[in-house]
Amino acid sequence: MTERTTLYLHARHAVGEVSPRIFGGFLEHMGRAVYGGLYDPESRHADADGTRGDVLEALRELRMTVMRYPGGNFVSGYHWRDGVGPRDRRPTVRELAWQSIEPNRFGTDEFIRLCRKLDWQPMLAVNLGTGTPEEARDWVEYCNSPVGTRNADLRAANGSAEPHAVPLWCLGNEMDGFWQLGHVPAKQYALRARQAAQLMKACDRSIETVACGTSHPEMPSFLKWDRAVLQRLGELADYISLHRYVGNYDDDSREYLALSKSIDRQIESVDACARYVQQRLKLLRRAYLSFDEWNVWYRTFDLAKLDGQGKFAPPLIEERYNLEDALVVGQFLMSFIRHADSVKIANFSQVVNVIAPLLTLGDELLKQSIYYAFRMFSSRRGGVSLRCPVDGPSYASERHGEVPCLDCAAVLDGTKLHVFAVNRHLDGPLELAVDFAGADIAQVADAEILCADLKAENSFESPDEVRPETFDGWSVSGPTGNAAAMLPAHSLVATSFELAG
Repeated sequence: MTERTTLYLHARHAVGEVSPRIFGGFLEHMGRAVYGGLYDPESRHADADGTRGDVLEALRELRMTVMRYPGGNFVSGYHWRDGVGPRDRRPTVRELAWQSIEPNRFGTDEFIRLCRKLDWQPMLAVNLGTGTPEEARDWVEYCNSPVGTRNADLRAANGSAEPHAVPLWCLGNEMDGFWQLGHVPAKQYALRARQAAQLMKACDRSIETVACGTSHPEMPSFLKWDRAVLQRLGELADYISLHRYVGNYDDDSREYLALSKSIDRQIESVDACARYVQQRLKLLRRAYLSFDEWNVWYRTFDLAKLDGQGKFAPPLIEERYNLEDALVVGQFLMSFIRHADSVKIANFSQVVNVIAPLLTLGDELLKQSIYYAFRMFSSRRGGVSLRCPVDGPSYASERHGEVPCLDCAAVLDGTKLHVFAVNRHLDGPLELAVDFAGADIAQVADAEILCADLKAENSFESPDEVRPETFDGWSVSGPTGNAAAMLPAHSLVATSFELAG
């Protein structure tokens, strides 16, 4: 017997506006992400700036809004002045985070030009590992100040008379982690970050800053670090960061598809911490959440695969993704939507070659399964998140407790209702009924489904094993104008409904 779930939605039961910034990406100087990925002057696809046109076109389809750069662990050893000015005068250095050779051919100005091409808001991370607060301030001046000062004039001399107007600045990266260059305890990091934020905001009062939160919820310092940092920074921290990488380590798909509950818990815990600090310090503004690194990453997660062995652009952590990974990527995005009142920024990590939706092989380009999952959400990104109570079957998860068979999110965008659904069942369909109060569902505007064998993945030889197809399984009928569909086992369905006027 097919199990049935009803999703109850109401126009007045809103969580908050879905920030377009949750559809961001992350580009780090690691492996072949920059060199051989986005920037490859030797490729037949290269444009006048040396960026690959085929990669740019594929990323343009994802409609990303924000791009975080240049790291990541890389940034804790990076000095931005090495990456500006004439390329033939830029130093080649030994990069210590990933033990690679960094020629600095691609730097601040090249990144800003890339952002302009793809309509991305730039999000720069400053070096608070081996760098100084003053160096961070100088970078803000280089990027955002009008000509007439030393660093702004340097930008103009490098070809950009107008300011780059970078709105978002990360105060370091994963400074709680023992692996991070310049790692210090929370109090010392908070002091360094406060000094940097004061200088940076004095240079440009319009910028927004992201303080380093705990890098993983299983770190022993989880929440203690976040609270200490937020209490010391106060209103100088506009956001606190969250990072999360997940995987099917035990080859247990039922448990793997249940872990979105732990993503919810991570968000809700840090959100509670931020709200506590606001009340504790009696602040007018709270720090919101920036989930600025997230993805599936486990197959290539070992020390040997994180060491570039002193090479230039070595292939590092080039993960291959299957259908179940795509479903989990969808679950991340659904969690961000469900927590629209607190999660305001999120960055898919990363964008090309390094744990990425896109892979290059010479002049060839492959779109992985997770590419399509992200696109199904980013193409339906506007509107207000609605609360999503469900009535239906569930199953017992060993790590995450009782888990509904349906994972879902809903967004009301004017006269359109976007519904995202994952059927966690591994071997059977799930009947879904959408009961929307406030207006009748008139018709299906468009619907897509991502469904294949759980372990199916795209390859350069077979690039279309996992890709979305039109979903025609919805029926809209009855006096209430509600909708119903049969969702196949282990599938992701994204639907836009037209509402009656």
